[in-house]
Amino acid sequence: MTVLIPLCLTAALSPALGGGEEIKLVPLTGPSGSYGVDRWKRDWPGCGWQDGVKEGHVSLIERDGAPRLRVDYQIGEIGPQDNGAGWRYPIGKRETAELSYTVRFGEGFDWVKGGKLPGLCGGPENVSGGRPADGTNGFSARLMWRKEGRGEAYLYHRNQPDRYGDRLAFPEDFRFPEGIDLRVRMRVTMNDPHKRNGIIRVWIGIAGEKEDREVVRREDLEWRTVEDFGIDSLYFETFHGGSDRSWAPTRASHAEFGAIAVHP
Repeated sequence: MTVLIPLCLTAALSPALGGGEEIKLVPLTGPSGSYGVDRWKRDWPGCGWQDGVKEGHVSLIERDGAPRLRVDYQIGEIGPQDNGAGWRYPIGKRETAELSYTVRFGEGFDWVKGGKLPGLCGGPENVSGGRPADGTNGFSARLMWRKEGRGEAYLYHRNQPDRYGDRLAFPEDFRFPEGIDLRVRMRVTMNDPHKRNGIIRVWIGIAGEKEDREVVRREDLEWRTVEDFGIDSLYFETFHGGSDRSWAPTRASHAEFGAIAVHP
């Protein structure tokens, strides 16, 4: 089992969710069990598409008295439809937003080469999967697990270095653990058009502890060149991949997601 380097050695207290507005939790309603399209539509209204729900990859469970989504990653497959799950949940246009959730990787999780974790996005197109950001069509900011439980932020922005985005590696000593609840927080601030002053910050901590570790901080991003769009969606995507089956898991693997919230 991989371990997370003790946070107390390198932790910084993450700032409070600013603005004084109420945090909106994504409701996960109903009894534990199958999480079909009808239940998904009730909890995630307004989504234009989904992957992995109708395929049966998502279920609702309870742990420590709270509901969670469990995603079972399909052996030998990649991508949100065939391996995991994904959808884009509208949250309204914002200049700054902070996403928080808990994630727990199951014991024996097959990291392989890597896979996606939820984040934030905005714009008229789904800017991911090799569709580069050009400043007018949108942006995306997700997280990834990588080989041996390493981590990174995975971004599509105006100045991304290649077709498949930009990768901001977590500190070298970081590893996602298995069988432990983690608290994830991602804060994105849009740039002024034609200025490289967009921001992303990411903190990860062990759920129940007071301190989080800042694992990514970047303040020179150009998410957009126009004011037409901002942050407008919670990009709930989680799957192995990667563009080919060398990223696919070879053994049963799952992760649990809970306490999903976006602060306006």
